[in-house]
Amino acid sequence: MTGALALAVDLGGTKIEAALVDAAGRLLAGSRTRRPTGPATTPTSLWSAVNGVVSEALAALPAGAAIAGAGIGSAGPVDLAAGTVAPVNMPGVHGFELVKVVQDDLEALSLAVPVHLRHDGGALALAEAWKGATAGSRASMSIVVSTGIGGGFVIEGRSMSGASGNAGHLGQTRSEAWNGLTLEEVASGPGSVAWARDEGWHGGAGEDLGRDAASGDPIARAAIERSASAVGRALADAATLIDLEIIAVGGGFARVSSDYVELVAAAAAASAALAYSRATRIVRTGLGDEGPLIGAAAIVLRELRSTSSSIEQVP
Repeated sequence: MTGALALAVDLGGTKIEAALVDAAGRLLAGSRTRRPTGPATTPTSLWSAVNGVVSEALAALPAGAAIAGAGIGSAGPVDLAAGTVAPVNMPGVHGFELVKVVQDDLEALSLAVPVHLRHDGGALALAEAWKGATAGSRASMSIVVSTGIGGGFVIEGRSMSGASGNAGHLGQTRSEAWNGLTLEEVASGPGSVAWARDEGWHGGAGEDLGRDAASGDPIARAAIERSASAVGRALADAATLIDLEIIAVGGGFARVSSDYVELVAAAAAASAALAYSRATRIVRTGLGDEGPLIGAAAIVLRELRSTSSSIEQVP
């Protein structure tokens, strides 16, 4: 399989992407493609989007090149046995047979290769531990703060995905400090925008919050700080529970201000109850917006040399 490429597919709350990725974790030039998704996504529209990104990515396959398999990182929860997904932010596609659709697309092109599904947070954690900010650490977590919030763990060089493959759904945790809301409802991009609008701000998106905060708008800045504080407190709890060495924070809303990750780190240090969890380093993800696709490819590259289980070897 040396030199074989992986087809990587990443399904999230605002888009689905696909690309070809080589054994060194590099995206093949010209192979990356995307389609929009969102809360109104239907099974029909998602089927069309999957077909579009997969076919366009595979069109960039060089003559004579081999495809080792397809890896899918999807917003969850995911059902690994059934090959289906139930993204929290896309209720209309719960139960969508994502593995089958990708498999059908591959078979239509006479590509009989395995297709592997994982929760997108776990895929990101694999990518960062393989090629990114958490490489070389003993115990790490990588998270995305964007339309949703989620992450995954790599412990002693192995992905820890849990009993059902859904470990890392940090955004669905709750705290009395948030009046019973989930972290995602409080601290995600849409959650922060909704809070700011309730406070009298008149913008419409996370990008607007960032711009207005940089211009001195106190409500926009407060929304960003509120998000970072909530994420930091949640990460302090995760670090205390799992004994994490490092946590990488990425995603679109994590770029809403230049100091967002530093705000998260300060909140985590202030909240952590024990010395070892206060010592957990919180940094920016190292792979930028390529991380989810590199992680999806890592699923395939890992599966080439280990059997599928809830704990899998990082390439």
